[in-house]
Amino acid sequence: MLRYSLVVVAGLWLASVVHAATWADGLFDELSKDFGSVPRGPTLTHQFRVVNKTRQPVSIFSVRVSCGCVSASAAKNSLNPGEETVIIARMDTTRFTGPKSVTIYVQFDRPNFEEVRLWVQANGRNDFALTPDTLAFGAVKRGTAPVTTVQLTFYGNSEARVLEVRGESNYVLPTATEVRRLEHEVVYNLSVKLRGDTPVGKWYTDVWVKTNLVGLTQVRVPLTVEVESPITVSPAVVSMGMIKVNEEVERRIIVRGVKPFRITEVKGSDTALQVRVNSPIAREVHVLTIKVKPGTAGAVDRLVRVVTDMKVDNEIEFRVQGQATNP
Repeated sequence: MLRYSLVVVAGLWLASVVHAATWADGLFDELSKDFGSVPRGPTLTHQFRVVNKTRQPVSIFSVRVSCGCVSASAAKNSLNPGEETVIIARMDTTRFTGPKSVTIYVQFDRPNFEEVRLWVQANGRNDFALTPDTLAFGAVKRGTAPVTTVQLTFYGNSEARVLEVRGESNYVLPTATEVRRLEHEVVYNLSVKLRGDTPVGKWYTDVWVKTNLVGLTQVRVPLTVEVESPITVSPAVVSMGMIKVNEEVERRIIVRGVKPFRITEVKGSDTALQVRVNSPIAREVHVLTIKVKPGTAGAVDRLVRVVTDMKVDNEIEFRVQGQATNP
């Protein structure tokens, strides 16, 4: 699964902290996250990635915070060499106004005791709002180009203007359009289009809005999306149940695509397991007929791969399971 994360360069707010690097610090991709200027209301979330780069098991003993406006926890506490987890930090913007910096203490007790300090920071403001508070695409199919929109409202300054919008990832294409301009309120629609070649996986990134306002030069808008393969199979596991040796059992599955496609090959079939495609022409939905005729008793567990003529992600797999018994 792919995941996009923004590596933040620590600002002046960290300059006074003197902390020698340890083996535990080296497990983290980053030690700080600056959310920038944010409206009061939403809960900000960031995941600090942790990878066991040592040759020994690593154990996270505890995770605590310096302020109640932030909660933090480890997705997994024990890591073998090469395994990874994340420290999930959640910042409640209803709990503060103005700049806020919070320390997260991550304690390790294996292979020996060590403590890592993480920092999260945000500047809570009342002079702008995001509705909704995130660009959430949800689940989308790769190969499509979905669009989602949030409304950005500036309060108390009729001269507020959006100068530029940019995405931290090249896979997102943002634009800003002015909706209305009143004496005490300026409203923009911020729309983001997802490129069709965005890789499959869960993505977390940010869109930044540059403004002409002193003290609010940039507004961060979080973006989340889960990109799914352009073809799906249902069911992914075909249960044949109990099958008598030399008797034939038949099941059907459905393969769907985001646009018409042809099935060019089916890999994994033989005399004991045959797959028939319903149509040789391009269509969005194909029905496959699976026939199993075991020659010997025992477990049936086969992986079948369907190859299509799609340009990207053109293959998908399903598994056939059952139990062959003597007559």
